[in-house]
Amino acid sequence: MEVNYKNKKKYNLAHYPIRQPLIIVWLIWILCKFILIFQKYKIEKINMEGLKPPYILLSNHMYFIDFELAAMVTAPHRVNNVVSIDGYYRRPWLMELIGAIGTRKFTSDLHLIKSIRKTLERGDILCMYPEARYSPCGIESYIPDSVGALVKRCRVPVVAIVHHGNHLHSPFWNFRKKRKVPLHTTAEQILTAEQIEQMSISEINQAIRGALTYDEYRYQKENGIKITEPYRAEGLHKVLYQCPHCQAEGQMRSEGTELFCAACGKRWQLMEDGSLRATVGETEFSHVPDWFRWEREQVKAQIERGEYTFRAEVDVYSMPRCWKFEHLGDAVLTHDPEQGFILEGMYRGESYRVQREPLQTNSLHIEYDYCYIKPHDCVDISTEDDSFYCYPDPSINCVTKLAFATEIIYGMHEERIKSRRRARTIAKKGEEV
Repeated sequence: MEVNYKNKKKYNLAHYPIRQPLIIVWLIWILCKFILIFQKYKIEKINMEGLKPPYILLSNHMYFIDFELAAMVTAPHRVNNVVSIDGYYRRPWLMELIGAIGTRKFTSDLHLIKSIRKTLERGDILCMYPEARYSPCGIESYIPDSVGALVKRCRVPVVAIVHHGNHLHSPFWNFRKKRKVPLHTTAEQILTAEQIEQMSISEINQAIRGALTYDEYRYQKENGIKITEPYRAEGLHKVLYQCPHCQAEGQMRSEGTELFCAACGKRWQLMEDGSLRATVGETEFSHVPDWFRWEREQVKAQIERGEYTFRAEVDVYSMPRCWKFEHLGDAVLTHDPEQGFILEGMYRGESYRVQREPLQTNSLHIEYDYCYIKPHDCVDISTEDDSFYCYPDPSINCVTKLAFATEIIYGMHEERIKSRRRARTIAKKGEEV
């Protein structure tokens, strides 16, 4: 059952992007140069000599400044960037003018593939962020197998951009308070068209994931970067939501340079070098990403034991068009391994129901303190023609766990399908014998 909108028309993403006018290319370069004028940064190009468009540029994603740095890498060539629908908010005309390719996150978008191929056929650069979201913890996020399939089909060189320092400068969990951290961007051609011709999709995916592997906290230590700001731990509890001491979920808090558990009282300090240290007793995790990965394993174990389920009342805003978020009011969001996400509510006197089955959503778009609507954490459940931003009670601190669960459940269902295919292949070979 769809939402009973007064205006039934939705924004149409199924159109080809324009080819960037050269004046726009130069204006973007000048604007990015101006934005970065007071920021210490370095751009390093590796194996890029003589490389000209068309090619695919894949970038890791940690903050909006990624776009400016990527533009500095690609100038003076034309680029079409893949941009999520919320990037069009109140400025669809501008996004169309600069040649953006619009899509809704973690949906099946066949026209997106057509637009990508159109960009490359015109001899331009296709820029995309395959993680499709800001890194929650300064390490690589899930990259779907479809990226390798796309590269194999397009048969053009691939360049990987890895930004370092961006997460440390503006962590996703507290992007409003900047830190004085230098930025270092590397752009490296990782695959030539000839190499792609000889490689399998699995090998291409392996190369891409290897090139886009990073760890901001390890980078900080290895480069001796000190973050001395007195608010450096504020917001870290959004990603480190489970206490490793007492196992309580959603009870972590942060203040100043400290992270602490409201249930058992244990406290950790985020040091200037990015490491964690318990103020009393054992330091369970001194490396922030290790804690983050441990939480993921905890969620996986819950799912495997059949103990995982989520149900909560949420405040819902939707984005069928680009000029306004529609406030749909209260609804109920559920998530479980068999049915996936179900959102049920009432709007303008009629009920609506949105379902995304496990294999329809390979990852989840989450936001901390989402600036476009209201400063709280939310999850975005998107369909092919609408997006629903769901705000649970801020006190339960659950959006990071939901992101873990979405990817794990998708992986389990995908593995089931692969297992059935392998079984059928073995059976067929047995019959032939």
